[in-house]
Amino acid sequence: MNAGDIAFPNLGIYLKNVPVSFSVFGFEIAFYGLFIGIGVMAGLLMAAHLAKKTGQNPDDYWDFAIWAVLFSVIGARIYYVIFSWDDFKNDLLSIFKLRSGGLAIYGGVIAAFITLFVWCRIHKKKPLLIGDTAMAGLILGQAIGRWGNFMNREVFGDYYNGLFSMQLPISAVRDRSDITENIAAHIPEGANYINVHPTFLYESAWNLFIMVLILVYMRHKKFDGELCLLYLGGYGVGRFLIEGIRTDTLFLPGTQVPVSQVLAAVMVVFAVTMDIVVRVRLKNNTAKEELPN
Repeated sequence: MNAGDIAFPNLGIYLKNVPVSFSVFGFEIAFYGLFIGIGVMAGLLMAAHLAKKTGQNPDDYWDFAIWAVLFSVIGARIYYVIFSWDDFKNDLLSIFKLRSGGLAIYGGVIAAFITLFVWCRIHKKKPLLIGDTAMAGLILGQAIGRWGNFMNREVFGDYYNGLFSMQLPISAVRDRSDITENIAAHIPEGANYINVHPTFLYESAWNLFIMVLILVYMRHKKFDGELCLLYLGGYGVGRFLIEGIRTDTLFLPGTQVPVSQVLAAVMVVFAVTMDIVVRVRLKNNTAKEELPN
């Protein structure tokens, strides 16, 4: 394979010279950042559309987005740096070099939810209503943003030679530590490429599936915040499974426990528990109201 090629041989797809960046008037623009930007804009447009459709003010979502995007990027970077500290401790300025990757979606999601509640408290808005309206856009943005990882030749899984197997030239892999012993052991003799799971693709597809569920269920929701729980639980299930085959996993300090799997499990348990609790309360309140005086 040439250094810039990417292939899905069992699907008959061979992409030649896939660029990592492109130049505009001498300024280098990374596709990684471009896909994240496209994802953010697509998510905001969807949220504003759904707000208008449900009788809300779309401007509220644009105003909130200014702060949410800013703090989400900061949160995503802080999360990544914390759990990859060994890569940054000897070069602190590298913390600010975002163009080659290094944003953890969980950090961005956590920061976005914190920003949501703070912003709504300041502006006297209903955070769960705004959260529900924004969830489909949020996960759409995540689905698109994952393709930035594809362009960067990162966020792939262990050795795999099945239907969706992805071939990457070894020289193009952004971080050689992502090539596990198992991957290396299956490199064909004399070959310059690896066969791996395209986990970025799995997550992108899963996110689109959750987005469809949110959109379909939106008109049937029983309480504000239910779509937030659907997002947390649905994304958590997919991320827990996919994280198990990724090779660039971040671990809890001093352990071999994937931090993203722990957070995914917590999200699922929290979402299911809260959904049950709220539904029981709503049922009890309804029963009380129906009792004869």
